[in-house]
Amino acid sequence: MLDTSARLLRLLSLLQTPRAWPGSELAERLGVSGRTVRNDIERLRELGYPVDATRGTTGGYRLGAGAAMPPLLLDDEEAVAVTIALRTAMQGAVPGTEETSLRALTKLEQVLPSRLRRRVRTLMAYTVAVPADRPVPAVSADVLTTLVSACRDQERLRFDYLDHAGSPTRRIVEPYRAVNWGRRWYLVAWDVEREDWRTFRIDRIQPCTPTGPRFAPREPPGGDVAAYVALQVSGAAWRHHARVTVHAPAAAVAERINPAVGTVEALDADTCVLVTGADTMQTLAVYLGMLDFDFDVTEPPELVTHLRGLAERYARSTGKRPLRWR
Repeated sequence: MLDTSARLLRLLSLLQTPRAWPGSELAERLGVSGRTVRNDIERLRELGYPVDATRGTTGGYRLGAGAAMPPLLLDDEEAVAVTIALRTAMQGAVPGTEETSLRALTKLEQVLPSRLRRRVRTLMAYTVAVPADRPVPAVSADVLTTLVSACRDQERLRFDYLDHAGSPTRRIVEPYRAVNWGRRWYLVAWDVEREDWRTFRIDRIQPCTPTGPRFAPREPPGGDVAAYVALQVSGAAWRHHARVTVHAPAAAVAERINPAVGTVEALDADTCVLVTGADTMQTLAVYLGMLDFDFDVTEPPELVTHLRGLAERYARSTGKRPLRWR
């Protein structure tokens, strides 16, 4: 009886993963016959767990949605990972979830075996979060849920939005994804009136209900929505932009450039163009120096002047004669 109960728990753990399990694979994992698997599936159904079965080459068994949540079966590393995630959520990245995260963390600790409970309590007692050096934008859990639901259902959204200058606007969009970057949330959507992709800060969005008609999905911008957000957000914040010809293959430069710092465009096998930016010319100069490749600056003129002055200062620091610029 103990072996059967343990096997049922193992089977339930496998079925909780988001995939369909062929009966033969379940039998191999559990070390039993296909008939035993079918009998165990029926036992789970009798206990109230809805196990769906589909036929075909891609078919198999999977756990369906039911009235009650099944036992959450986690291995040691999964339990620690969930603890860290809940602890992070308690810091208030999404207001309204702090108390819920604390309750979930408390319940998790109560059911953990002693060996894991000690690890979890150590994590909670000896980890400290440094407060943000600036106010963290508050994102409503209700607003976030509304947006991602519209993404899932492919329904147009109308919302009031405060732009970067704080001016109110009304937008009509086809939402694609909500992207989390650090402690900020962004909505990537197709702006219907501007006929282009746009990135919106979710803490500045006030959705209007009901949602609009359904729309046909589009190809995501650039093929990578996370990289798109990183580029759009950082680029919009730059005070100074630069276009630099780098004497190195594009692939080699791209390995050293985060999408949030710039984009790389190949010119030929040994040369590429780096489009980048920063808040100050000093920061731009540091970025370029860290490339460790030869480069030519084509714009802006202020950066050329700054690099010439920097080159002369470096030359003086080594005791050499200052460089002469034509």
